Amino acid sequence: MEWMTRMAELNPVAWAVLVLSAVGAGGLVLSSLKVRGVGIGVTGVLFAGILIGHLGIKIEATILEFVREFGLILFVFTIGLQLGPGFFASLRKQGLKLNALAVLVVGLGVGLTLVVGVWGLGVDLIAALGLLTGATTNTPSLGALQQTLQSLGGPLADQTVLPALAYAAAYPGGVLGIIASLLLLQFGFRINPKQEAEADHSERVRAVESVERMNVLVTNTNLDGLTIGDLPGRAEIGVVVSRIRGQGQEEVHTATEQTVVHVGDVILAIGTRRNLEKFRVIVGLRSDADLSQSPGRVITRKVAVTRKEVLGKTIDALDLDARYNVTVTRVNRADLEMTALGQLALQFGDVVQLVGEAEPLELAARELGNSLSALNETKFVPIFVGIALGVLCGMLPLHFPGIPVPVRLGLAGGPLLLAIILSRIGRIGSVIWYMPANANLAFRELGIVLFLACVGLKAGEKFFATVFSGEGLLWIGAGLLITMIPMLLVGALARAVLKLNFTTISGLLAGSMTDPPALAFAHAVCKSDAPAIAYATVYPLTMLLRIISVQILALILCR
Repeated sequence: MEWMTRMAELNPVAWAVLVLSAVGAGGLVLSSLKVRGVGIGVTGVLFAGILIGHLGIKIEATILEFVREFGLILFVFTIGLQLGPGFFASLRKQGLKLNALAVLVVGLGVGLTLVVGVWGLGVDLIAALGLLTGATTNTPSLGALQQTLQSLGGPLADQTVLPALAYAAAYPGGVLGIIASLLLLQFGFRINPKQEAEADHSERVRAVESVERMNVLVTNTNLDGLTIGDLPGRAEIGVVVSRIRGQGQEEVHTATEQTVVHVGDVILAIGTRRNLEKFRVIVGLRSDADLSQSPGRVITRKVAVTRKEVLGKTIDALDLDARYNVTVTRVNRADLEMTALGQLALQFGDVVQLVGEAEPLELAARELGNSLSALNETKFVPIFVGIALGVLCGMLPLHFPGIPVPVRLGLAGGPLLLAIILSRIGRIGSVIWYMPANANLAFRELGIVLFLACVGLKAGEKFFATVFSGEGLLWIGAGLLITMIPMLLVGALARAVLKLNFTTISGLLAGSMTDPPALAFAHAVCKSDAPAIAYATVYPLTMLLRIISVQILALILCR
């Protein structure tokens, strides 16, 4: 042990790296352990840190604080980049309803923290706020709470370990309480998860119209001699024409806006089934011919949009049909396939389907970029610029009526909010806010591992003595109440009154608790990816609310 003490004193940075690596590796091994397919997830790092901290192994305070905050920033920033593009879209239609229910879960949890944790059971104020973060399995809100206590100064700045102890005490019950709540809802309402998943899938298939092809014989004499661009109703209906075969001809040619149509021609139209039928009524009759299989030099190619100069431009503005005799028929964005309408603006990473001859297609592909290496390359300038802007945003004071001191989003909320906004914008000048999915996941995991390792190391010294005391057992019980009551009430409301599908409810409740293990459990029970859709819909707003609410409570109650 003497050499360890000497190393910690003589080279604290190397010692910190060694300890954090041991905590991270051990915690991830613990995280991989599962019982009936359910595990504690990355939170195993927290308990590994607690164990090592309990053994008296420490890191220099300044190094510990820096690594903890940087890990938190990295975690929330990458989450924002991933969820940002779909966040604003999620607020439409059912997203508003789901987010309203998630807000209700957050509000009930805050209310229970006050009623049960503070006024009812007499738990220490600061510990009660730590219970709220642990019972709702929300690690960034713990970081925001600790930062707020430090900013208040005085004796409060020295009590940042207390919320971490309460968090660690409440977290296991939070994970199990969420799962127990889902099971109680399932059995209480006699829900068959498999049938719910099938019903949800059928409903989504009906709601989303896939892009299809239709071969149409031109019989409307009023259209004879018009260009495809002048065909009445084509643009308004939302149909793209990609190929044409003249009457009496064998070969198929590329159809562009300037291509002239004659009676007897066969054209290949792309669009939803409903729109294609509307277009057919105008043009003529469905043809038995299949132009996609007919002879000719026309081929199809999928191209990735990666060139900076074309980002944000509409398909009409690119004018590929006139310049290269190439037609854009479909656009795939985030696994959603859309008809390539002229007003659609292209974003980095879009995959477009082009129709034309080989040589012009190659020229069009070069203009769009089509660089697979660019799709997989991680640009670090946007990451550092975004983090810097997020930190500045987190430091800005927000004044609310009735609160004597300003509220700040902090190092958890600021980077998250900026990442959501920047990823939605997509590009500012030459800076593209894009990160490959594998890189995003790697940075996110690294960030949360560093944060939880530091939190565990700091809390470990007093953890077991606190948790296995009478007060610690009180914390565990209060945490379970804070976890389960809001979920059961909102889940019952969603099912009994709003008649929501159980797959949606399970994803909603897991997202309102920002709890990946609960999402994994819902996925395993429902045998469907549907819970992940509701989870992603409510996650960003819930994360922001949990970060801000715990700060407001700290400013009001702890001063």
